[in-house]
Amino acid sequence: MQNERLARAALSRLMEPQDSAGLALVQVAGALDALGIATGQLSYGPALEQELTGVLAEHSSAASWAGLGAALRRWAPRVPDLAPERDLATMHRLGGRVIMPGDDLWPRQLGDLGIQEPICLWWRGVEQELPAAPKSIALVGSRDSTSYGAAVTGDLAYSLAQRGFTVVSGGAYGIDAHAHRAALAGSSESMPTIAVMAGGVDRFYPSGNEDLLRAVANQGAVLAEVPPGSAPTRYRFLQRNRIIAALASVTVVVEARWRSGALNTAHHAESLGRAVGAVPGSVHSANSAGCHRLLRDGGAVCVTDAGEVAELAAPSGDFMPDPRGGSAVHDGLTLEDLILLDALPLRSTSSLEKLCTVAGLGPESVRAGLGRLGLLGLAEIHNGGWKRSKHAG
Repeated sequence: MQNERLARAALSRLMEPQDSAGLALVQVAGALDALGIATGQLSYGPALEQELTGVLAEHSSAASWAGLGAALRRWAPRVPDLAPERDLATMHRLGGRVIMPGDDLWPRQLGDLGIQEPICLWWRGVEQELPAAPKSIALVGSRDSTSYGAAVTGDLAYSLAQRGFTVVSGGAYGIDAHAHRAALAGSSESMPTIAVMAGGVDRFYPSGNEDLLRAVANQGAVLAEVPPGSAPTRYRFLQRNRIIAALASVTVVVEARWRSGALNTAHHAESLGRAVGAVPGSVHSANSAGCHRLLRDGGAVCVTDAGEVAELAAPSGDFMPDPRGGSAVHDGLTLEDLILLDALPLRSTSSLEKLCTVAGLGPESVRAGLGRLGLLGLAEIHNGGWKRSKHAG
């Protein structure tokens, strides 16, 4: 068990979150052999390559698969930096731990992510059981929240915490911070709130929230899928959103601009079959444009108080019926496709280069994703630029 924990700790430093090739390798070969193959210490044959291709095809991740050799070349620069014993010692010094699938403390709802389930989680905080999805609510929104957004978030988080729910968010400025702070104030439970970080948990980020995140760690949990010392890059912010969505039964977007990472979290929640709520705001507020977009497109239910959010979390009736009356247009899309769909403008068009920047994806992934979205009628090309189709949710 300890050897597998060390292997998973090393793999989490070697591979970026949601590295489909790496996750498939762990699934097929197991963590110990996957690390040996990834670091060049174990050889492999064509049978493994074929099995990996099959697993990736099954999970709609084969489009960016260039073979195991290409993945090995991608991982090679990080091999000399692997020191899992040191990383585990760092966590021990911080009063934390590393948990992995199969552990008693592993949140079972992360299994809903399928192949995109994290290799492990680095956890800073008191050792206690993480709540099941029905007892967790994600509250997300803009970093530049308004006084209205702050007040609504505070009311929701405080009331939800008093009802015994754990509030999950991302530890950022704005809505995230208001959610964590109010949950801490409103709860007498052992796990009032969870912060899922984009960087290593050895450093509380952003620094302006250090005292708040320290309080979250002392009373709740601060989690990350990247090891200590990892920088919170744009790509990692997008990838951690799937964990926020998977931990909770409901994701509520309180305030979000037309282009917002909070919408990305909502898309992840939708793709997992989780309920999504959106708080309405002023039609004159750019900070509520993303919420109104979710409501208009049918991807979210309008919520105005904690009681309505708790109703969405109720296990009876599988949350809420699909307001469109049929299967969601996002069904079957990969997480990369959902990120790309969120990056596509609705009215103007965007170049491939700009989409790479906005979505945080490589040119090959964007080209392949645009092809898939185009075939599904979710994306259109006009004069060399791409936009979201009016049929896209």
